[in-house]
Amino acid sequence: MNDRVHTVLARLDDIRSDLEDLYKDLHRHPELGLREHRTAKKASDALRDLGYEVTDGIGGTGVIGVLANGEGPIVMARADMDALPVREQTGLPYASAVTVSGDGGAEQPVMHACGHDVHVTCLIGCARLMAQAKDAWRGTFVALFQPSEEKGDGAAIMIDDGLTSKSPRPDVVLAQHVLPYPAGYVGIRSGPFLSAADSLRITVHGRGAHGSMPQAAVDPVVMAAMIVVRLQTIVSRELAATNPAVVTVGSIHAGTDPNIIPDSAVIQLNVRTYDDASRTKVLRAIERIVKAECEASQSPKAPEIEEIVTFPPTVNDETPTRRVAEAFAAHFGDDAHTIDLQTPSEDMSEIPKAFGVPFTYWGIGGIDPALYAQAVKNDTIAQDIPVNHSPTFAPVTQPTLDTGVSALTVATLAWLGR
Repeated sequence: MNDRVHTVLARLDDIRSDLEDLYKDLHRHPELGLREHRTAKKASDALRDLGYEVTDGIGGTGVIGVLANGEGPIVMARADMDALPVREQTGLPYASAVTVSGDGGAEQPVMHACGHDVHVTCLIGCARLMAQAKDAWRGTFVALFQPSEEKGDGAAIMIDDGLTSKSPRPDVVLAQHVLPYPAGYVGIRSGPFLSAADSLRITVHGRGAHGSMPQAAVDPVVMAAMIVVRLQTIVSRELAATNPAVVTVGSIHAGTDPNIIPDSAVIQLNVRTYDDASRTKVLRAIERIVKAECEASQSPKAPEIEEIVTFPPTVNDETPTRRVAEAFAAHFGDDAHTIDLQTPSEDMSEIPKAFGVPFTYWGIGGIDPALYAQAVKNDTIAQDIPVNHSPTFAPVTQPTLDTGVSALTVATLAWLGR
């Protein structure tokens, strides 16, 4: 195994500069979900040049490249491509200045604030190394570039467009994500890794009136305020302290004027859980609290509870995770870790589910190690370390890219031996 890894990774020095340029180019030209045409072309062109059998346009912008190299297992590695509607504030020379027309017609800034530019670059790097060292392995390598992860629909869109018939059925699916850990760090865990996520829109109804005559109204603003306060007790009072979950109210909208009591209010919230039982319990508690507060306020109409977006939990299968963890330990040594539970969410697991195969998913660090070490020393990680989706989040080029390319390659070679 170590000989195979050494043989394949020996060419990393030769492609490092190209990958750094690609990363900066992708960072400078981010694209929102289902609009990743430029990024997808970069991926498909790179794969074709390397001799991969490429199918593009899956679900609009999804791409797969298949490199068959004799008899052996089939390994699929996945990277997401989309960016976020965030105005970049990193000050980098390759920072994004992109703005696009949003769904409502207004201009909105776009930034790779979640590191998907790292993911694309690392998968292209891994694909290059695998193609350039075919004597070192046997089997089939499939590189998959997925659109629209941020909206939680990209994997499903590719599947609905026939992904499972357009790609050979893999024996395992691999994926990684850059996270706010020091660059060079690699972390994996068996079982629950990323949370399930449910975003809800709740509309509560009252009766409008003049602000000076509240006795004639049923005030939906008060109703919404009481609901927000009561929702905080779900995690603190209805779940065990050992059962992690998050309930966050991110948006409240009601009214147009200080002295007009409106007739409705809209609450938008997000839920994170790690298993089906907790998810069901939290969602039922939300529904119970909302209905009870509306009844207590004599709401003239039942509340409306709509699910906006849902993500499945990312639960790593034990056998492939153990195999990859052992490979990481052998290659990365002290930089290989067992990572903690993470509260973000992903839709990647829908892909192996569609094929009916196991998967494993891990994290790599992207923060300047010296900056991270200083924040640890000062106990200021929360204040000084930008996290994913922050306008100041931008993984350092190295050793982030080397680590990401190496991790994908090492994990892939854990299956594709001579």
